[in-house]
Amino acid sequence: MLNRHVVQTAVAGTLGLALAACSSLRVTTDVNPNLSVASCHTYAFAKEFVANANQPAAYGNPLNAERLRVAIEANLAARGIQRADRAAADCVVGYAMGTRQVFNDYYNGFGPGWGFGGGYGYYGRGFYGGWGWDGPYVSDETRIAVDLFDAKSHTPIWHASVSQSVGDLTGPNAEAKIGAGTAAIFSKFPIAAPAPAGAQAKT
Repeated sequence: MLNRHVVQTAVAGTLGLALAACSSLRVTTDVNPNLSVASCHTYAFAKEFVANANQPAAYGNPLNAERLRVAIEANLAARGIQRADRAAADCVVGYAMGTRQVFNDYYNGFGPGWGFGGGYGYYGRGFYGGWGWDGPYVSDETRIAVDLFDAKSHTPIWHASVSQSVGDLTGPNAEAKIGAGTAAIFSKFPIAAPAPAGAQAKT
């Protein structure tokens, strides 16, 4: 289980991050119309996805995996959804994060290519790259994806992902970027977090 003090500290900053992130990061979501996240009062994380020969572990960073887990747990806790033992959980959370190099060509962004990269994930969700062509502009793109499943039927309920331009995903910079990306994802969660104490409602 994650350190509860770490999670509680992360929860305190979750709402502020969500407000800042939702206006600057584009989030893609999808939902199963036959199920509702409202049934998820408790959750467990999916079994860890282990890298193999086709998905090399050298591209993954276990520290960032832990940072992402803490951020997800904080955002779910802010919405009253608590972590539980796998056998008792209502829902299962899978997640993935990976980085690729994006190449923009000379023609004003027409048909940008993409390069090599890698990552790690849970429930087998990773984000891995191939090859691209040279261009004058190269940037690193990191994508975070979060999936919610019904624990009993294993049926997917909700999916969301976000991409960020990241040059250095280590240390405090990684914590900030992963926190902002996760907050942006959960700003689109069908269950909203309550307003901070003392906040004034919009009219």
